[in-house]
Amino acid sequence: MGYRWVVLAVGAVAQGVNAAVFLGLPAITPQLRDHFGLSLPQVGLLLGAVNLGTMLALVPWGAVADRRGERLVMAVGGFGAAGCLALAGLDGPVVAGLALVAVGLFGASVNAASGRAVMTWFPADRRGFAMGIRQTATPLGAALTAVALPAVAVAAGVPSAFLALAGVTALVAVAVAVWVREPPGAVRSRHGHGVVLADRRLIRLSAASGLLVVPQFTAASLVVELLHEHRGVAVGVAAGLFAVAQVAGGLGRLAVGVWSDRVASRLGPLRLVSVAVAVGFGLCAALDRAPVWLLCAALLPTAALALCWNGLAVTAAGELAPEGRGGTALGMQNTANYLGAALTPPVAGWVAVSLGWPVALLLAAVAAVAARLLLDHRLGTPLVV
Repeated sequence: MGYRWVVLAVGAVAQGVNAAVFLGLPAITPQLRDHFGLSLPQVGLLLGAVNLGTMLALVPWGAVADRRGERLVMAVGGFGAAGCLALAGLDGPVVAGLALVAVGLFGASVNAASGRAVMTWFPADRRGFAMGIRQTATPLGAALTAVALPAVAVAAGVPSAFLALAGVTALVAVAVAVWVREPPGAVRSRHGHGVVLADRRLIRLSAASGLLVVPQFTAASLVVELLHEHRGVAVGVAAGLFAVAQVAGGLGRLAVGVWSDRVASRLGPLRLVSVAVAVGFGLCAALDRAPVWLLCAALLPTAALALCWNGLAVTAAGELAPEGRGGTALGMQNTANYLGAALTPPVAGWVAVSLGWPVALLLAAVAAVAARLLLDHRLGTPLVV
């Protein structure tokens, strides 16, 4: 069973590279604007194209993974995404936008199938830790891309930045094709995926996940702006504090995964994290005009907590699914996440500008409270089976 660590490593790298595209591309926003001649709202639409394609394709890719296995799905998706990335910088903004929608359509295969691969290889008492590693690859991939991609774009141009992403994506697709395989006795499902999509427990869990994305992306999109523009913290210091929160949140994904293994439950820790996130954002709203060091002392752990819950929800979704249908369940849960990620930054930004920063922070707290209410005992007993 030592081979499961190979599958985990490849799955985590694939997840990190996928995150490098949809979370790392915003790092070259100025270069994209100059290269394509776009306004700020227009470049926002361009960057959102990847998320749109991903959201549309998550459930179909999950269903295909349940039928055909993870290696085929992830390899086809990886090579397809690499090809579309190579095309994205070769023409004008319309072609780039269409290519990035296609990147999302192909890249969604990794979100659905890599989680299924990890869950089929690891037993229930190690699954939380393993999925925590996989989920930690997302912020890590985004962080590495945010450092490296602007240097490529400045030195060699936007087309070269897209080609660099395409090359790494293709390389990972090769690794998937070579090393990812199913464990002996793995179950595949050829029918009944509609039952998964109609499962009320999975619907409630997916809705709760989408709501927990609200505080996560409120922090991701607004913390630096809050500290710099609203409270006068130097932009470098604000960005550094946010980076610390991101690293802490990534480590938190590992910690809560181990915690869930030890207590043999995903929902119990997820409920407590939801409450902690709600309390944290409520406290930050109350400290809006407090000394800035006190606000930072509350904001950093709150932003980290808002990031660490994701692995618990993903693992819970896979464990709630009938045997052989985990890919469909993960696709469903991830779709809710992407919807929340698409809507939160513009809504939270509008609330902060129109109604004030405390209201935007309270909105994140209310979303976490709503998520906690959905995660009640009707979802079932501890999810480890």
